[in-house]
Amino acid sequence: RRLFFVSAGNVNPQELTEEKYPDLNIISSVQNPGQAWNAITVGAYSRDVQIDEATMCDYQAVADSGELSPYSSTSALWDNKWPIKPEILCDGGNVATDGTYFTSCADLSLLTTHSKPMTRLFSTICGTSAATAQAAWMGAQIMAVYPNIWPETVRALLIHSARWTDKMRAQFGFPDQKTTGRHRLLRTCGYGIPDLSKAIQCMNNSVNMIIEGELQPFVRGGMNEMHIHKIPWPREVLQDLGEVPAEMRVTLSYFVEPGPGEVGWKDKYRYPSCQLRFETINHNEAKDDFLKRINVNMRGEDKKDKGEGSSGSEHWYLGEARDVGSIHSDFRCQNAVVLCEANYIAVYPVI
Repeated sequence: RRLFFVSAGNVNPQELTEEKYPDLNIISSVQNPGQAWNAITVGAYSRDVQIDEATMCDYQAVADSGELSPYSSTSALWDNKWPIKPEILCDGGNVATDGTYFTSCADLSLLTTHSKPMTRLFSTICGTSAATAQAAWMGAQIMAVYPNIWPETVRALLIHSARWTDKMRAQFGFPDQKTTGRHRLLRTCGYGIPDLSKAIQCMNNSVNMIIEGELQPFVRGGMNEMHIHKIPWPREVLQDLGEVPAEMRVTLSYFVEPGPGEVGWKDKYRYPSCQLRFETINHNEAKDDFLKRINVNMRGEDKKDKGEGSSGSEHWYLGEARDVGSIHSDFRCQNAVVLCEANYIAVYPVI
């Protein structure tokens, strides 16, 4: 059981002479093996914008602080059935330009140790490799605090803690719709920048509940198990808050096993042997009706034809756009009194 951190791959800064930033990032695909389903693929954002080198006084940073790094490749051109890549972004430095030429710059790069310490102790590094080293360090810190944690859970905590900056939303998130801006934001910036403090401990008036479990998705000839978890909401507290906004965020992380060419699939080149989904109970939905709706989804039947209720995806920020790859993360913001009803969550397999 391993958790792999893979760099998304870099965009060549010299190509910015032919295609503008960030359009070049959108058309530059995440590189092999960054498409790996079970790995965390790491892209880059820019933080530094100040250039102090006297020899580069005519240069300025390409990206603003908090924006996608000019080095970072994306999955914006991938088919929708492929995983969201990269999943997270870490600091990968920035590119300098004088309006004509584009180049790396020490002031816009990250400090690292030199490969030949007898020659000199320090050097600089930039791009998605630098970002991947930071992400792997975060994963190691989580495992140091929780030594018995599953690698799937380390992955979940990092992505669960990630947030987009306002600059990222301004770059890619408009119009703010599931099928356009939000989809483009996901495919360029993943789930955002991870926060190690949030991943390790509860903070800022929030609480994390972690469930590690196993299920057997199939029996011969059909579907098998699903899990129903009751969330221990403080119902009275949420009801007393009334119309005060509250946020619920759910992240489902698992490792797929490949099953290409299996007889019976609609697509013989379908990669995973099975996938998982999560759903929460809707406001004013009875538990029995919730279970019926999940059973319909497990069988792959059209819920409209069966007369089943809504999936409630309209309440979630990403909705069905989250249901790709082997990690699904989404959030919903509603009044506390409404959100207190979402106290059951189902994890179930789909074929």
